[in-house]
Order: sequence, then structure tokens, then C-alpha cells
Amino acid sequence: MNRVPGIGIAAVLLLGAAACASVSNSELDAEVKRLCATDGGIKVYEKVEYPREKFDRFGTIDIPPKNYAKANDLYYYELETQYYRRGNPELRRDRFLINRAADHKLLGEAVSYARRGGDLPSPMHESSFRCPSDGGVSALKKQVFWTP
Repeated sequence: MNRVPGIGIAAVLLLGAAACASVSNSELDAEVKRLCATDGGIKVYEKVEYPREKFDRFGTIDIPPKNYAKANDLYYYELETQYYRRGNPELRRDRFLINRAADHKLLGEAVSYARRGGDLPSPMHESSFRCPSDGGVSALKKQVFWTP
């Protein structure tokens, strides 16, 4: 009697049961969209004029994270991450904040939601979904800082 087809069928059933037992990526992606609609996006509280020579050739500026900011850095950013679901798949809220170092005033914030993982085991990278897609610190810097 050939056991290989039986083992293959058992493996498929086991993977199918595991996939049904957890929340699907499409359900989590829908939750990401719902949460994003409530408070996702960029809010600018103060625009800052920044010297043209401080921008690199790609039009961005280097603002360090708070824990790496030096005494002479004028601005820093922070990242707050809140996990709604840990593991595989993961659902989280990321909030980037840009502050002025002199008075710690909040100049702007970017909020995004993301799902990562939830795929069948494979050698490929995990899938992910983020909303809004441009909700990181780079997009926030482009809106807070400007040059005359």
C-alpha cells in the first residue's frame, strides 16, 4: 500500500485547518483600512522653514530618532508602536512624531496601521499591508519642513 498520497492529503488537511483556525489576511487588511480611516494620516501642527543646503540631493533631511539625538540637533523624531495582534500575522499602529529639541514641541505626527505576515510557510518574504502607504517619518518630514 502506498502511504505517500495519504500523507500528502493529511498535510493539506492540516494546513487547511490551521488556515481556518486563524484570522485571514483579508480580514486583517480590512481592519487596517477601518482603523486607518479613523485616525491614519499626517497632521502638521507647525511648518518649519529649513535651509535649502540642509536638504540632501533627494530633497530629504536627516532628523535623528530621539534616542540618537545629539545636543546640537534641532529636531528629533519618536516612534510609538501599539500592537493589536502579535505573532504571525501581526497587526499594529505606528505613530511617528517630529519634535523641536529646544522646547520639545510637537510639530507633526504620522499615524499608520499595518498587517504583516499571515502567509503559509514559504522561503519568500512575508506579505504586508499598510494604510496609508505613505504614513512614515519620511512623508512626515516632507510636510513639516520646507525651504523658501
